[in-house]
Amino acid sequence: MLADCRLDTAALVVELGPGTGVFTREILRAVGAQTRVLALEVDASAVARLRRAFPRVEVIHDSAEAILRYVAQTGLPHADCVISGLPWSAMPAALQARIMHNVAAALWPGGTFCTFAYRLARTLPAGRRYRRLLKTLFREVRISRGVWLNVPPAVVYRCVK
Repeated sequence: MLADCRLDTAALVVELGPGTGVFTREILRAVGAQTRVLALEVDASAVARLRRAFPRVEVIHDSAEAILRYVAQTGLPHADCVISGLPWSAMPAALQARIMHNVAAALWPGGTFCTFAYRLARTLPAGRRYRRLLKTLFREVRISRGVWLNVPPAVVYRCVK
């Protein structure tokens, strides 16, 4: 998921929907000593758990829709990378579009957005709609081969603004 994200040289990395912190742990292993890491999470109990487990991460109890506000509050003009574990195919189209437009606006040109989708979900109408949206927002959208060791099998989307 984090391959080719250049986290070691990033000034700002934002994680959307960190949940249990599986990606958060790997992000912290990959970032540089000076990298700021923000994580936006809507579940209050997950926020409390994440703050205890990852004191270096600025865990924010808010929706991914608010990414622009929190990037602006860092004093940095843009994020270098946004990493997401959000369930894109399960979202209503309007919410999905609002979040993704804000994600694209939060990234600097050349910045990277990484997320994943379950192989089955990406073939459903909502999954196809999401892929079309990515192609309108990013100059490059790469989709990995299937990650068969994941249960259920998934693919990784790596998008460059």
